[in-house]
Amino acid sequence: MKEMQIKQLTEQVGDAFYMLESKQFRQNYLELKSEFINIYPNFNIAYSYKTNYTPKLCRIVNELGGYAEVVSDMEMEIALRIGVEPKNIIWNGPFKNAKKVEELLVMGGTINIDSAYEIDLIAKIAEKYPNHRLNIGIRCNFDVNDGVVSRFGFDTESKDFNCAIALFEKYKNLYLIGLQCHFATRRLDTWKPRAEGMLTLIDKLGIVPEHIDLGGGFFGKMADSLKAQFDSEIPTYRQYAETVAPVFANHFKNTYNKPMLLIEPGSALVGDCMRFAARVINIKNVRGKSIATLLGSIYNINPTLNKKNPPIEVYSMGSEQKEYKDLDFGGFTCIESDYLYRHFNGLLSKGDMVVFGNVGSYSVVLKPPFILPNFPIIDISEGEIEIIKRGETFDDLFHTFSF
Repeated sequence: MKEMQIKQLTEQVGDAFYMLESKQFRQNYLELKSEFINIYPNFNIAYSYKTNYTPKLCRIVNELGGYAEVVSDMEMEIALRIGVEPKNIIWNGPFKNAKKVEELLVMGGTINIDSAYEIDLIAKIAEKYPNHRLNIGIRCNFDVNDGVVSRFGFDTESKDFNCAIALFEKYKNLYLIGLQCHFATRRLDTWKPRAEGMLTLIDKLGIVPEHIDLGGGFFGKMADSLKAQFDSEIPTYRQYAETVAPVFANHFKNTYNKPMLLIEPGSALVGDCMRFAARVINIKNVRGKSIATLLGSIYNINPTLNKKNPPIEVYSMGSEQKEYKDLDFGGFTCIESDYLYRHFNGLLSKGDMVVFGNVGSYSVVLKPPFILPNFPIIDISEGEIEIIKRGETFDDLFHTFSF
């Protein structure tokens, strides 16, 4: 991107904004799907809405035949409003609105039950609609040797898991459409145990559901400068596919009706598809430390606060630039730890625009309404500037309050 383009964007949308590249998102989706299908053809993607529920991205997934993986009735509503057929909506998560669960099941969507309290909920719905097929999945939890005890799903060795399985014997209108697991560890070496664990489970149960869902937890594409800050290898789409898909291909090689393999990527698809641009408001020196204040916050680009420096580009827009060493970029909030980037070395001046890369994951969905409303999102990938989300206003944030 050229300085002239950044200048034109600031003139149109202001001094801070997100730049979406929906074309890159589409390419990522197709590439990831292709790598798995080449090995195990009965495969599909359920996009993790919670990672970035920008409607245009969700619509692209739907256009490409993917599923909507949602964890709330709010996200379910997004899927329905962009035209996703209920049968292509999968609802995960530890909390579910009972009324909306009933609505989705009656429409033909899938509910993956996560905890014991949902067993009674599903039983009541089954009794209410005795002649209606209701699609239910079960979230499964077992050891994948990642050193973490996940809080999601049923321990497959527990009484509660057996009670969940027993639902399908008691209520013939309940259909076990799938088994799902989710582990947050993204390391490549945890993925084969995940796949093998699910296949061992279905062999033990003597059940082959329509789909087996391995959840999310993938690294995506990123600059080398960001890769270097992780303590493990950053796998490619192909490496993930070559680790997981052959396990399914070998297990079902003599099976005519092979179950669908599903995954639920979020960051792996959207991480590199969004950048954030912010104006340098001021540069100061405090007891020998250079600090630049931006019209942006760590909460705009990294609300999970993982302390990693994103890729950055500086565009000269101000007066004469000066050389800085070990400069930190601070945010607009009054939080002492609000730094977007640490230890910058290079040219900078007040008025410059700083563009942060790889901010597509969790940024716009987790940014709190703190100090300032959130900034606009523009899609720049198709040549023309398309405003995907206008900047938030006072009324957007405060119309639910009573003054």
